[in-house]
Amino acid sequence: MSTRNEIVEGWLKHRFVVHDLLKLVDDKDVEFKPWDGAYTLGGLAVHIATSMDMFVKTVLNGTFTPPQKEDDFKTIADVREIVSKYTTITTRDLKSLSKTQLTEEVEFNKESAPGSFWLSNAIDHEVHHKGQLFTYVRMTGAEKVPFFMKHPSELR
Repeated sequence: MSTRNEIVEGWLKHRFVVHDLLKLVDDKDVEFKPWDGAYTLGGLAVHIATSMDMFVKTVLNGTFTPPQKEDDFKTIADVREIVSKYTTITTRDLKSLSKTQLTEEVEFNKESAPGSFWLSNAIDHEVHHKGQLFTYVRMTGAEKVPFFMKHPSELR
């Protein structure tokens, strides 16, 4: 099992790339979506942020904690602010997890597993949607996108 610091650092290697991707987006593309029924670009970024928060809060509380509703954004600056806010909150919450919270069983979506499993699942969920965000950003015209994750030296 990873230590708390390894979990936080591993997750931030991905989250900070979401921040970098959002720097490549203009206000005109906040509502971009590649197909009917897809998230908008802004909605996808917010989903990434609030979903990770939901998973971490669920592990912290030992019971399912629904995601926060954050759909009041109009500009890419609003989206960046929401993602930044949740990055700060989630980093704090991850660092506060106890060993017991990482090992105790938590029920989520009718399945029970240790908190560490749900955190791993949360990071995988974020990576999946970050891949979609890469595609969205490229489709809006960005030619030079960041590497898929930060190197350890970039977190210091």
